[in-house]
Amino acid sequence: MRDVRAQYKTIFQQMRETGFGFPYPQKYPSLFDASPQEREELLEEAWEKGGLRLPVLFGDVLVNKAANDVVLEFMHRKIRETVHDPVVAEQLLPRYPCFTKRPPLEHGYYEAFNRDNVTLVNVRQSPIVGITERGVRTRDAEYPVDSIIFATGFDAMTGALFAIDITGREGISLRDRWAEGPRTYLGLTTEHFPNMFMITGPQSPSVLSNMPVAIEQHVEWIADCIRYMHEKGIDTIEPTPAAEGWWVDHHTQVAEATLVPQTDSWWVGANVPGKRRILYPYIGGLNNYRTICDEVAAKGYEGFAFA
Repeated sequence: MRDVRAQYKTIFQQMRETGFGFPYPQKYPSLFDASPQEREELLEEAWEKGGLRLPVLFGDVLVNKAANDVVLEFMHRKIRETVHDPVVAEQLLPRYPCFTKRPPLEHGYYEAFNRDNVTLVNVRQSPIVGITERGVRTRDAEYPVDSIIFATGFDAMTGALFAIDITGREGISLRDRWAEGPRTYLGLTTEHFPNMFMITGPQSPSVLSNMPVAIEQHVEWIADCIRYMHEKGIDTIEPTPAAEGWWVDHHTQVAEATLVPQTDSWWVGANVPGKRRILYPYIGGLNNYRTICDEVAAKGYEGFAFA
């Protein structure tokens, strides 16, 4: 902790300049730039240190299936080595391209399944059929518990905004405007809703990055924009249709260039029945996103209409 505190300014600057907002440098643009031996050493070091180091080691893991397969095989091997019961280990293996869902890479997670007071229950194989006075009953057994934590998923990115029942120009609701999916400019604003700024909204890096770093970028940009409006005597700001259309298209093109939309996750809304299945956060990199936003501001907030 002393070392970290002594390097706070350097660490914070590193986070602002990396694709995922973490102070972990990318080792190679491609996994295949490293020799097999060095590749193994880098993967091993990242696994031992924990945290989200693995996804940022190589620049092509989310876009190159062959590179992703190498890291996935490594993760499978490490999970099998860590979890003593081979049946439990097999159920914990990711069966989709790695990092297309949030991986549990914290210290002690897989080790926990070796404890005699931890039981992994696969509810796909044995669904929960009821809650009893003693605990939880599945199709095959009953598990006595003291407390139950309900973690059944959530309507990410848009659910909280829709819950507020936000209404824009001419009485249009945000829910209706986004019925076919979010339409934003920079993930910060949306047409027909003047002066509405979103923090970590859809089509911004948000949950596909270090969230505090993403939030700080948003707050700084919005504060600067409001200051600009105040100095210029401007009352309202709203994205133009052309700017919004460009950002939606760019967001989609970047998403489709990756492996992430191939996997069902809350990142694509797959956990909410009836929700439009698209990638909701922006995956072009927090550092690239920051550059785009700064360029928009430097050009007098290009793509916005003022009144």
